[in-house]
Amino acid sequence: MAEIFGKITGLCKGKGGSMHIADLDKGMLGANGIVGGGYPLAAGAALTAKLKKTGAVSACFFGDGAGNQGTFHEGINLAAIWKLPAIFVAENNGYGEATPFTYASGCESIADRAVAYGIPGVTVDGKDVVAVYQAAQEAVERARRGEGPTLIECVTYRNYGHFEGDAQKYKNSTDKEKHLNEDDAIVKFRQYLLSNQLVTENELNEIDAYVEKEVEDSVAYAENSAYPEPSELLTDVYVSYESNDKGEQQ
Repeated sequence: MAEIFGKITGLCKGKGGSMHIADLDKGMLGANGIVGGGYPLAAGAALTAKLKKTGAVSACFFGDGAGNQGTFHEGINLAAIWKLPAIFVAENNGYGEATPFTYASGCESIADRAVAYGIPGVTVDGKDVVAVYQAAQEAVERARRGEGPTLIECVTYRNYGHFEGDAQKYKNSTDKEKHLNEDDAIVKFRQYLLSNQLVTENELNEIDAYVEKEVEDSVAYAENSAYPEPSELLTDVYVSYESNDKGEQQ
């Protein structure tokens, strides 16, 4: 939250914002302001995991619009031929800004493209938490067995506009209301948990209250944090290398 507020206490000391936020301690190499910029980063991270035998699996999340970038082919093809431990997750919400997926793609689903790389392509209901979990679990296990990447397409719906003030005139109003009121992923998962007696209504309410307080505390922390000093302007902008006794960069 502090990072989004541009404060010095943020993960990237206020320089990342929402577009370039990163948390290396948790394995998050960073969001990318370049559409389709995550594929090669994910492939590189997966190559590192494979060479170092860490057991880690790289995950790359992208929208249907980014699926039409050249880096999609480059990143996934490289991961496939080297059998890298990676998962490429397409969040297909039907629109790349205002362009319908059906208008911009020559195939019916992004997962269909996996056959060109000789890897599994799976399409799941992106609003079904359990279905997404099961697909991801199988992909992770496959990657850790050394069998290479998987392409998972999560079909969902973008309830709101691409940006603040987007009138969304390109959408069908009936479909919009249906998805917003009847097809919400959180509502569906809540019903799943209750119907399978995995949790009680009171326990869910306690979770809601806990999360709401955590968000409120995060906002308060961000608001009360200081902005970076002008002297921080060039800090962490470029990588600095240390030299050994021979003058070689390390």
